[in-house]
Amino acid sequence: MAGTINKVILIGNLGDDVKMHYFDDKNSVGRFPIATSESYTNKQTGEKVTNTDWHNIVVRNKLAEICEKYLAKGDKVYVEGKLKNRQWEQDGVKRYSTEVVVTEMTMLSTKKNSENSNTQQPLQQNPPATEVPKTVATEENDDLPF
Repeated sequence: MAGTINKVILIGNLGDDVKMHYFDDKNSVGRFPIATSESYTNKQTGEKVTNTDWHNIVVRNKLAEICEKYLAKGDKVYVEGKLKNRQWEQDGVKRYSTEVVVTEMTMLSTKKNSENSNTQQPLQQNPPATEVPKTVATEENDDLPF
């Protein structure tokens, strides 16, 4: 294979609220953890076992501001991005971190939106610019038989 690829796709729940950092040049970075889980039944004991992995998510600029406004701990999100490894030294100890730098995101469920309205409103095909839909799943009407 001639090329390489660095792509991550995750669906998980926020483990904390979005933590924002603003810079002088009007750029911003948002960080939050998401949890992904897998469950299986132990064949020997019949016990259900759940393994949870935590992922450090990084969003930038406008996407970071949208995340800060609409997302809260426990919300479910779909994220696409790339892995980025960072290394630094703190108190003479080398530290390492692997992050998912997000390029695309879809909010699958948000608590902030459900708290603001008791009835669930259908998503519009072309919502107003100020409104962010919970999901970005649209159905196309075509003549395909499947």
